[in-house]
Amino acid sequence: MSEDLLAGTDMQVAFNALGRMPESATLEEISEEMAILAAIRRGEAAADAGRTLTHEEVKQRSASWTVK
Repeated sequence: MSEDLLAGTDMQVAFNALGRMPESATLEEISEEMAILAAIRRGEAAADAGRTLTHEEVKQRSASWTVK
């Protein structure tokens, strides 16, 4: 996703996202798009705050998520 898509205030990002969606978009699709954008914003804030994991840490954590 381009950084331009997330430029501006939350309201500007929401309006821009709505403008890119087709007129036929359902409320569920709109809600999903807003949730995705919010999650990206939260991830960016976490990264900016230094709350990240190394590749090795992710591998170790995710190993317990799969059934062997």
